[in-house]
Amino acid sequence: MKRFWTDVAVEAGAILLDGRALRTPAQAPLLLPSHALAEALADEWRAVGSEVDPRAMPLTGLANAAIDKVGPDVASFTAGLAIYGETDVLCYRAETPPELAAWQAQIWDPLLDWARLRYDIAFVVAAGIVHRAQPPETRARLSSAIAARNPFELAALSPIVTIGGSLVVALMLAEGAIAPDAAFDATHLDELWQADLWGEEWMAADARALRRADFASANRMLRLL
Repeated sequence: MKRFWTDVAVEAGAILLDGRALRTPAQAPLLLPSHALAEALADEWRAVGSEVDPRAMPLTGLANAAIDKVGPDVASFTAGLAIYGETDVLCYRAETPPELAAWQAQIWDPLLDWARLRYDIAFVVAAGIVHRAQPPETRARLSSAIAARNPFELAALSPIVTIGGSLVVALMLAEGAIAPDAAFDATHLDELWQADLWGEEWMAADARALRRADFASANRMLRLL
C-alpha cells in the first residue's frame, strides 16, 4: 500500500490519518486501550515512507491481531497458549553434554522457582525430549494465569510463548520479573550453546535476530498497555 496520508494524530484511543480513523484488516475500529500504546502506533504510521512495510510496524500488527483474532474468541486463543504449560522448554533438559545440562540448570531452575512460588505449583523436569505430563494443578493454575489476560495482552504474549516455547517465561515478562534479552536468551540456550561451540552460521544468526526483534516488540506492547 502506498502512503496516502500527511498527518497522523491520536484521538480517544484511535489513530487518525488526515482526520480519518484507522480500521483493522477486518474493518473493525482500531481502538487502543492506552494512550501510550496509541502514540507508539501513531509513531509507526508517521515513520512510513512511500510504501507501507508491515515488518516495520510490529505494534500495529499486534494490535490488529488483538482485535481481529483474539477478541472474537478469547477462550480458544487462551487455550492455544495454555498448552505450552504442558510442554514448557524449561522442563526438558539435555542428556548430554553435561556442561549444557549444567548451564540449563543454572539458568532455568531460578525461572521455574519463580513460577513455583508465584503460583504454588510443582514441575516435572526431565532429561531428553520424551513428553512428561505436568501435574494437573500446575496445568490448571498456569491456564488460569494466562486466561486472566485481556486480548491485547494475549496478542503480545502469543509471539513470546511461541518463539520461546515457554509459558513460564512469558508470564514472567508480563509481570516484569525478567528482562526481555534475558528471557530470549534463556529460551534459546541450546541454539546459543551450539553457536558458541561450533561457530555461528549467518543464516541462523539472521533468523535469530528476527525472532529477537519480534520478541522485543511483543514485550514492548506489554509495557505500553
